Amino acid sequence: MQTNSQTTVRRLVESAIMVALASVLSLIKLAELPAGGSVTCASMLPILIVAYRNGPLWGLGAGLVFSVVQLLTGLSVFSYVTGWQSVLAVVLLDYVIAFIVSGLGGIFRRQGRPQATALVYGALLVSLLRFICHLISGATVWAGLSIPDGAALAYSLLYNAAYMIPETIILVTAAFYLGSILDFSFDVPRRFPTERVQKPVRSILAFFAGLLPIAALVTDVALILPHLWEYNEETYKESFTLDYIADVNWIAVAIVSGVAVLLCLVYFLVIDRKLKVPADAGKEYGETPNA
Repeated sequence: MQTNSQTTVRRLVESAIMVALASVLSLIKLAELPAGGSVTCASMLPILIVAYRNGPLWGLGAGLVFSVVQLLTGLSVFSYVTGWQSVLAVVLLDYVIAFIVSGLGGIFRRQGRPQATALVYGALLVSLLRFICHLISGATVWAGLSIPDGAALAYSLLYNAAYMIPETIILVTAAFYLGSILDFSFDVPRRFPTERVQKPVRSILAFFAGLLPIAALVTDVALILPHLWEYNEETYKESFTLDYIADVNWIAVAIVSGVAVLLCLVYFLVIDRKLKVPADAGKEYGETPNA
């Protein structure tokens, strides 16, 4: 049994390590949009885990530090912003608030709720809150800069959804996978007994099946986004436009999306049913639900 001081030290060290891991994951970009915003390797997941294990206050603290790191690595965006009000809005909406909300991901933990479910709910919540922050910023601060003044809200919605949807899917998939195999209720996370969760083969196949729509979305974004920007030689800036949307290779987009959907259906309707573990498979082991 750890004392209060030992618990505090453990949480501090753990939070520092997880913030560092989150920062590294944020630098691994699977796709990056021209005017900011990228798809990362579940960069908010470490902060989500801190919040789940130690509570929202520790999560918000870790999220605040993570937001500062993101701000320092994204200082180049301020070259496009003028006026202290705009600078303050970008700092708060695109960085501080957008990433500190990842510390709220642990609020769904409660007695009797499956750990993986709680982490998935948390991942969905923090992704939605972050998306709202970027949406407001795009429709206000960035209107007239990288987003046209006309219909700024619609453009901001489309632009931010282009990277936040894949980012959310990656985060939810990773949260579900880790929540299914590791028990975070111990001081040092332990692996669940195999019988408590899915069989190893089913877990691996489910993980890769979850990656299929992510890969399809990232590929589709890469095929579409280059045609949504126009370079202005007078201002030396790129602006969002739908004028060249017809130039997108929609056949390739349809093929990529169709193949991903087909493979997912084959897995969930055929393979997953064959590998599914009976609901009472773990009773003989005397397992109890995770708190």
